[in-house]
Amino acid sequence: MTISSQIRLLRQQKGYSQENMADMLGLSTTAYGDIERGKTDVTISRLQQIATALGTTAAQLLSGEIPPHQELYPAEVVHQVETLKTAQERKDLEIEKLRMEVAYWKRKAEDMALVEVVRHFVPPTDRNRIGF
Repeated sequence: MTISSQIRLLRQQKGYSQENMADMLGLSTTAYGDIERGKTDVTISRLQQIATALGTTAAQLLSGEIPPHQELYPAEVVHQVETLKTAQERKDLEIEKLRMEVAYWKRKAEDMALVEVVRHFVPPTDRNRIGF
């Protein structure tokens, strides 16, 4: 059995449509259909994505050792875990942006405070000389 036909069989066993798989993989339906028809060579990284979506491993797809109706872990659980990972990554990125913004405003406030100190303590005639 070819890898493409194995992918199709596992997809059908899971009850997924080609549209579902294409959405999970971020592909067009046509591009995913070409994979199942064997018209497109599958890269290792894409094979790993497909295997994850189908609840198996790339090694098992390559070896053909998957017995019918075997479920290592449900694809919907894998999808939820991936969604949580991306949500956590987005949250971490947002936290980093906020840290950078706080640091910017802190520097800005320190600069403004310094200007006010100079204005308060340095006589107007000396301000021109130092660039204020």
